[in-house]
Amino acid sequence: MPVQHLSASATPQAIAEALGRDGACVIDALVDDTTMDRAFNELRPHMEATEAGKDEFSGRNTRRTGALVARSETCREFVMNPLILGTVKEVLSGGTNFQLHLTQIIAIGPESDAQQVHRDQWAYDFFPFPKGYEVQCNTIWAMSDFTEENGATRVVVGSNQLDDGLEIPVSDTEPAEMTRGSVLVYTGSLYHGGGANRSDHTRYGVNITYNRAWLRQEENQYLSVPREVARELPKEMLRLMGYARGAYALGYVDDLRDPIEVVRPDLAADGLGDLDEAQLQAQAQLEKLRRESA
Repeated sequence: MPVQHLSASATPQAIAEALGRDGACVIDALVDDTTMDRAFNELRPHMEATEAGKDEFSGRNTRRTGALVARSETCREFVMNPLILGTVKEVLSGGTNFQLHLTQIIAIGPESDAQQVHRDQWAYDFFPFPKGYEVQCNTIWAMSDFTEENGATRVVVGSNQLDDGLEIPVSDTEPAEMTRGSVLVYTGSLYHGGGANRSDHTRYGVNITYNRAWLRQEENQYLSVPREVARELPKEMLRLMGYARGAYALGYVDDLRDPIEVVRPDLAADGLGDLDEAQLQAQAQLEKLRRESA
């Protein structure tokens, strides 16, 4: 089954509905070539300095360049894109808040084999999350055209509804082909993997993912983004990076201080997180569990 394509005018609700059903969809032409050129030029020296992967999973001819918030103003726009954030909020509903999980350029070079089919949520020590409960919402922005020949991400449409721990062969996947500036959106429970690159050029994708704020981030944003850079970032981005409490109390600093105070004392808040909101979310989860077990 091919991946569904939606226009950039789609609503977050429509995208989230597609993700709930299929686990993945493509938003066509979310940004233009000029924007992608700007992001590529900002990151070119960092990509050229990045070494290839050390094992088969990371890709021995694949380079993964991170710290995009620190290194690229354009990628900050991708991170904060309203349509994407609106979709993430829908997919990760039922929790108090979510956060930025990782940022990286994935550059799959020529003569690269296909990656093992996997679920991104396996990064959490292979914890078996309940089926239908999403803990991640992920994006890959096409910095170059994604084709079957050059290593387009391969997905198993609808595999978000399958059991955990499956071994799925690449032959059972479909390429998520898309044009430059389009975005593949997918859940942490989707079975997928990088495709084999049989072309003579590198396939570039901007991988930006989000997770529930009570989980650890895959990329440590506090160390990836120097403090002198963080001080200049807007409040909304700092909160998304993790300078906020997860749920009610997770992540406070020393004497119950708001973590954002470390880099922006002028934005300090009093006390802990939003207790009322946390209680509402907890009650909603309990009611949902009661309905499912009835």
